[in-house]
Amino acid sequence: MSMTEALGRIQGIQSMIAELTRPAQAESKTAALQSAATASLATGTGDTGSFTEALTAALGGSSSAGPDAGTLASSLGGGLGKGLGLGGLAGLTAPSAVARPVAAGTATGTDVVAMAKKYIGVPYVWGGTNPATGMDCSGFTQRVFKDLGVELPRVVSDQMKQGTPVASLAEAKPGDLLISFGGNHISIYLGNGKAIDAPVPGKTIQIRDAWEQHSNLTSIRRIVPAGGGA
Repeated sequence: MSMTEALGRIQGIQSMIAELTRPAQAESKTAALQSAATASLATGTGDTGSFTEALTAALGGSSSAGPDAGTLASSLGGGLGKGLGLGGLAGLTAPSAVARPVAAGTATGTDVVAMAKKYIGVPYVWGGTNPATGMDCSGFTQRVFKDLGVELPRVVSDQMKQGTPVASLAEAKPGDLLISFGGNHISIYLGNGKAIDAPVPGKTIQIRDAWEQHSNLTSIRRIVPAGGGA
């Protein structure tokens, strides 16, 4: 393949990525997940209807942003790059935040916050654990702690039994886990009334106001020692 042909292919791929990152495209890809998520939540504990309503309201209704361009480019780049004989298209991947390395067994809440923010923009996928394709709420928290060398169980009902309990949100520190609606949802507290989570189908991992301070906060768990501010 000539250099001119290769550049033409790359431009075509860049256009494809731009199309895929549009909100309408993202919503169409995640709409099919909504019914599965609703059905699964209905089999859990707690007030699932209130959970969905509260979370949707907290996130301001329908999503206004699609999946992170870097995530899509990363997943597309490998396969398309091989097909073009270009050895991958790393140059198309949008830069993402890089958390500083943490030695095993030394992670603090501050490290948890930094690592969690690395995944902002990754789409919610029911049952997902892979940031390249999407994660659900407990898949996200499990991944963040795994990146820091801390193993957590896969599902919320088990994650909410880990670490040590925190009495109230007023005593919570950045990096603590917030479990709500009887174990139907889990997020990471950032401090100053903010949290980060993988919310519902059609949304992406994002920072938001910690609505758990208003209702249905089931428990708070501290997995690693508290660090500094958010």
